Amino acid sequence: MKTEFLKITGNAEEDREIILSAAKVIKNGGLVAIPTETVYGLAGSALIRESAPKIFAAKGRPSDNPLIVHIAEPSDAERLAYTTPLYYSLAEKFMPGPLTMILKKKDIVPSTVTGGLDTVAIRCPAHPIAHELIKVSGHPIAAPSANRSGIPSPTRAEHVLEDMDGRIEMIIDGGECDIGLESTVIKLEENGCIILRPGAVTAEMLSEVCESVTISKAVIEPAIAAEIKAESPGMKYRHYAPSAEVILIDADDNTFEDYVRRNSDGKYGVLTSDDDAQKFSGAVVLSLGKKGDAREASKRLFNLLRQADEIHLEKVYAQLPEQDGEYLAYNNRLIRAAGCKIIKLGKK
Repeated sequence: MKTEFLKITGNAEEDREIILSAAKVIKNGGLVAIPTETVYGLAGSALIRESAPKIFAAKGRPSDNPLIVHIAEPSDAERLAYTTPLYYSLAEKFMPGPLTMILKKKDIVPSTVTGGLDTVAIRCPAHPIAHELIKVSGHPIAAPSANRSGIPSPTRAEHVLEDMDGRIEMIIDGGECDIGLESTVIKLEENGCIILRPGAVTAEMLSEVCESVTISKAVIEPAIAAEIKAESPGMKYRHYAPSAEVILIDADDNTFEDYVRRNSDGKYGVLTSDDDAQKFSGAVVLSLGKKGDAREASKRLFNLLRQADEIHLEKVYAQLPEQDGEYLAYNNRLIRAAGCKIIKLGKK
């Protein structure tokens, strides 16, 4: 299969033609990689039963791992799922945007999309390209991240090309993604919700709408993650991992620095802030930006893990920040990238 690579230029007429071409692919049951505000998505029709198996095949992803269905407007969920007042309260505040809600599905959604579950994950993306493609195609779009299963998600079109060239019909280059980590996924329960996958919409933000917000133990407890049936993408034991070994250390700054120094064999890198970069003179510094900036660290993480493989690093050392607030999503991805293995050295 020849994969078309089309770049959004800002020329309204040219870009419209790209969207029309992509919409035709979707309506014919094909696959298009598209930019969203979170990561690049591998889009296929959520209504054509044969599209989801093509997505799983292109990614090399198990078919029991449910796909998120993307819609143009929050009210479009009525066609696909049984909504609730809480759904609309959350949609009013966070849609379009990086929030996915799990609802009871209607029969129109093929079981191939939901991994055999009786629920469906619904998101309304904020990115104009994704939004316009859904609208023009007339199809809600099933779109997991546009990478081979298990490796870091793509935040740039060239990442998608590396993984998907020859596997899908089209890639749309819309530039670098703004957020860099996948959407927050929540399951609604009466007037509250459970976070199944953390993202840019934090527990603190959700608590402004929900009476209760619970974080699934599978988000941060490796043993739990290994045993559960996935209700959401990204809940599997090992995910987002580069070929380089990610060594995750739970320690204070000095202890982390000392551990890296004592284990600095081979070609290795360190995920660290610009402020601390000078401490690791023998390493390839993979800069997360300013110290304490969770949003910037999150935006850079997947790109840095891919860079580690591009320059053939053998190991990547990373320090585990506090597991709450805006760092929860960053930590969740880093824990999965390390195969849920954490070296605990204590903190002073």
